[in-house]
Amino acid sequence: MIETPDETNLPDSTTTTEVQAADIQPDATDTAADNPPSVSLQSVAEDDSLLERVISGVREVFDPEIPLNIYDLGLIYRIDIDTDNQVAIDMTLTSPMCPVAGSLPGEVENAARGVAGVADVVVELVWDPPWDPEVMSEAARLELGLF
Repeated sequence: MIETPDETNLPDSTTTTEVQAADIQPDATDTAADNPPSVSLQSVAEDDSLLERVISGVREVFDPEIPLNIYDLGLIYRIDIDTDNQVAIDMTLTSPMCPVAGSLPGEVENAARGVAGVADVVVELVWDPPWDPEVMSEAARLELGLF
């Protein structure tokens, strides 16, 4: 597992940039309403756009049973990028009995690994907190008619 630095062990010349999902706009068509509200995003990479590009890459992975990408579904809980451009991603599934539990984390890893500038990727499947439709982006809830 990649250990990402926290502010207490960073060199003085490096600062941690924490952003909320609403602050990330991976491409010009995205708006703050298109981002899940509960994603923890952190990057200390020298390339400021790397986090945005990783999010864009992860958005290319779709849940096979729900016609939405896994980022907007709220399945990504955390994306951290360290100073060596190593990416750590925590993700969940809509259910522990999800039929793609064995393959979806690998798809997320491949999507993030395919982003230019990423050195390595570790994806961890987590179950806490359990996924809930409330973590979906507004756009995803609208798309599924959950308002």
